[in-house]
Amino acid sequence: MNALLNTVLTHLIRRGDLTVTDANGVKHRFGDKTGDPVRIKFKTRRAERNVAINPALKLAEAYMAGDIDFTKGDMYALLQLVFENAGPNGAQEPWIRAIDSARRAGRRLQQINTIGLASSHVRHHYDLSGDLYRLFLDPDLQYSCAYFETPDTTLAEAQLAKKRHIAAKLLVEPGQKLLDIGCGWGGLGLYLAKYLQADVTGVTLSEEQHAVANRRAAEEGLSAEARFNLQDYRTLKDPFDRIVSVGMFEHVGVNHFAEYFQQTARLLKPDGVFLLHAIGRSDGPGATNPFIRRYIFPGGYIPALSEVLPHIERAGLVVTDIEILRLHYADTLKAWREAFMANRDIAKSIYDERFCRMWEFYLAASESAFRWQNMMVFQIQIAHRQDAVPLTRNYIEAEEKRLKRLDSAPRVANTETMPSLGATGR
Repeated sequence: MNALLNTVLTHLIRRGDLTVTDANGVKHRFGDKTGDPVRIKFKTRRAERNVAINPALKLAEAYMAGDIDFTKGDMYALLQLVFENAGPNGAQEPWIRAIDSARRAGRRLQQINTIGLASSHVRHHYDLSGDLYRLFLDPDLQYSCAYFETPDTTLAEAQLAKKRHIAAKLLVEPGQKLLDIGCGWGGLGLYLAKYLQADVTGVTLSEEQHAVANRRAAEEGLSAEARFNLQDYRTLKDPFDRIVSVGMFEHVGVNHFAEYFQQTARLLKPDGVFLLHAIGRSDGPGATNPFIRRYIFPGGYIPALSEVLPHIERAGLVVTDIEILRLHYADTLKAWREAFMANRDIAKSIYDERFCRMWEFYLAASESAFRWQNMMVFQIQIAHRQDAVPLTRNYIEAEEKRLKRLDSAPRVANTETMPSLGATGR
């Protein structure tokens, strides 16, 4: 076995049961032999060396290339073993820390998302075959953190609960103009149009999502209430009563945070409410994982709250509420990963083996980051005025209960409206 890889694994794997078969066929065992065993085989010496030097990128690349295989366990089991030994802050060798420092120093060059570049970055991921996403997402195609109200909640139920939770914080009144920045396949916008009678405009840079969202609006008879545009949010001019953005801020990049909040401040009416739902870091600023940046989300970055809040303040906006969703995304990703693996053969027929290995790693690594590392989801409610929302959070639960009566019942005309802000204790 490569001497450097042996040193890394000896230092790192103190608990658990990992057996590595090297490129020469020799087996090496690490850990205290407790827990479920993981067995991994390297096919080339080059893969051993690369993984030892730069595991954040080369472990994924070696697996994608077929230079690593599992004889027992899988990638998720390996990552669990690594992260449970390393702890939330990681146990890294000096050269790995140096590589990470270099990535942090150069992160602004990696996150240039001008209007032209942003479109190509979005198309890289979101214009994949719609048939692929239907293999593992819920029927509404919600591709963001769900909201699990109980341990027994299904993925579809949790995604519906997420829409209710967001809708309740938006305090939408019938007929209000609502902007959905990064509208995905239209599920949230259609929900807000259907159950809150909002006048919805959604924007996306994905041609696939744009087509699907408008087709869904037409099929549901909501084209007059919800329209979805292939448009960068930075080109919008008209003001809105409500703004929502779910899972899009991760694509903005640190270079453009000020631009993002200055634009949303311009678009939000003086008495408006803006709800931002995004992935965040719980341990301060960092750099995008090199595998994610190269293969999954080019131009993307997961920010710490300490990087976000100053730009909200400088834009003249007021934070009226912050909620941290911790393991909700880990459970969401678990459901996605299991569904993807159950449909792996279909995914392979759409793409190929290398693609399937790439997505296995993406989903396993993402779940691991939320379950054992430093990833979480935040929801920030933002306004121009401190009195734009009620002074207590009681209205959120009350509105969720009202919406649950509506979205769980057979489809009928919605005559039940949200109480006015005055009635909720503003």
